[in-house]
Amino acid sequence: MKKPISRLLYPNTIWYIAAMLLFVAASAVLRQYYLAAGAFAVTLIVFIVSRVRFARRKRQLMSYVQTATDSVGISVHAGSAFPMAVIRLPENEIIWGNPSFFSITGLSDTACYQTLDAVIPGFSTSWLREGRSELPGDQMIGGRRYRIYGNYVRSEDDATTVQLATVYFADMTEMFNIRDEFLRTRPVVSIILIDNYDELTGNLSDSAVSTLDAQINDVVTSWVSGLEALCRKIERNRYLLIFENKSLAHLQEARFSILEDVRHVTTSGGMSATISLGLGKDGASFEENYRFASLAIEMALSRGGDQAVIKDRYNFTFYGGRTKETERHTRVKSRVMAGSLSELIGQSSTVYIMGHRMADLDALGSAVGLLCLCRVRGRPAKIVIDLQKNACQSLIAELNAAQGYENLFISGQDALVEADNRSLLIVVDTNRPEQVECKPLLESISRVAVIDHHRRAADYIEQPVLNLHEPYASSASELVTELLQYAVNQRDLRPLEAQALLSGIVLDTKNFSVRTGSRTFEAAAYLRKAGADPVEVKKLFQTDLDDTLTRYRVVQAARLYRGELAVACLEETITRTIAAQAADELINIAGITASFVLFPDGDQVIISARSIGACNVQVVLEKLGGGGNGATAGAQIKGKSVREVLQELVASIDAFYA
Repeated sequence: MKKPISRLLYPNTIWYIAAMLLFVAASAVLRQYYLAAGAFAVTLIVFIVSRVRFARRKRQLMSYVQTATDSVGISVHAGSAFPMAVIRLPENEIIWGNPSFFSITGLSDTACYQTLDAVIPGFSTSWLREGRSELPGDQMIGGRRYRIYGNYVRSEDDATTVQLATVYFADMTEMFNIRDEFLRTRPVVSIILIDNYDELTGNLSDSAVSTLDAQINDVVTSWVSGLEALCRKIERNRYLLIFENKSLAHLQEARFSILEDVRHVTTSGGMSATISLGLGKDGASFEENYRFASLAIEMALSRGGDQAVIKDRYNFTFYGGRTKETERHTRVKSRVMAGSLSELIGQSSTVYIMGHRMADLDALGSAVGLLCLCRVRGRPAKIVIDLQKNACQSLIAELNAAQGYENLFISGQDALVEADNRSLLIVVDTNRPEQVECKPLLESISRVAVIDHHRRAADYIEQPVLNLHEPYASSASELVTELLQYAVNQRDLRPLEAQALLSGIVLDTKNFSVRTGSRTFEAAAYLRKAGADPVEVKKLFQTDLDDTLTRYRVVQAARLYRGELAVACLEETITRTIAAQAADELINIAGITASFVLFPDGDQVIISARSIGACNVQVVLEKLGGGGNGATAGAQIKGKSVREVLQELVASIDAFYA
């Protein structure tokens, strides 16, 4: 078509006619009757001419639509059953539509020059201007679901630029219904594990064990009864459950009520049963879903149990996890890990030991403890740490002043240059790659060992050559101390190293007041015998007067939430050490079971949290991207104000107690 498109889109003359009629009325009021009659005659002529030109323009436009759609192999005619329309951009004004289009929208052909987004609420044509030919997702129109396609045309002449689009509506209701039914009936494979079964049955008679098993079976059977599922007990403490995806939303909405139901099953000694669930979904086969479920149950157990974990192709999702971890007193694992770690160190050229960013006394203390094992194996070791950004300056100063620790500390970048293919990296006090002191170093060294006590997060260090991960331990320093008991002689551990390890235990247990089990005291006793001085350890925690006053100012700013939670929200920047100390101070106040301290630090907001009650601060802060354990946790949120983070924190607390 040689005529420019702008020739087809002359503006509507209705406004001119309206103005002329107003002029006629004004002339009549002023008794200019001849003028009024003449103006009325002109108006009538303009109206007749405009209607004729409109009809001609419509025919020309249909011809254009025919030509434009021929390029995609679509023939348009008045009786086509394929709904389509031509719209003008960016106004989204309907220029033309065929009878099928007007039928599905419930309009008449006089509805032209309305906007398409007014006819179809929420409709946008931004995808056309982005160069795409298909609307993402589907569109509901008149109770039917449509897939929408389109062509974008831009035409220019000397005076005008016109943007047109031809949109086509394909009724895909049946296909979408079939797809939805397919998704609803996808299998979900679940593993149900009684995670404290050995503790429950340890001192019970055979008849009591049978009674306990029957009670647990009743709880599981009752919970499964409404799922139309297949459930089989495959081991004494393990069930296999297979159900359809349509039931999963109900279980999520109820937050996996079996976690609470099973706690009503107790032994004569008052111990309650706890359960963990691992669910695998969206796999290509039953085998892959079962593998996902196995990874999920492993994740649940590594986080302390008593929770449900859903693993799909991309993510982990967590539910529950409110109870405290149960100490499992076995030294078999520690003995095996000590031997394996010793062998790894012996096969290495250099050992690099790295904790998390803003290293604290537990991260540095556990790293210092590993120096002893490296020294016994005759391998050089260096600690990767940022000497400017850390929370353990006092211990660093003692190490720098002590003999035998020259050139001990190294930056992440320098370690990255030095490392070779026989280097070993030991990560302590964290299992998240995003939190390590130097992530490029973690990614460049092929042999990585992990020693950590925090609950495993969704993004954890994958496939380490050695993984000592025990969430019930008080600290990484406690775990390293247990390794040393099997790997070295006590006289090989220097007093300063024993002191560093003890300081890490004291820090994470809040001076043996939280997360303290029998193994914690055994580790402390071992370190005391090795020369650790509690007085010198206490000096590592001393602060000056200004920091003390700042800490009490934070405490003064705290407000109660839910009657037992203290939240201190600051607009000023403080050090992370002071925030942690203030959070510790708050839970020393009677009636307060958990504390949260928020403060800005550059472009991010820092949260330090503590708990001595039912509130699991790790579960609360995980929703904000943080981590830790049930008693001690933290988070760093970038790009938001303190008030915005406070609102998110409150919402996460409410969700935890929901």
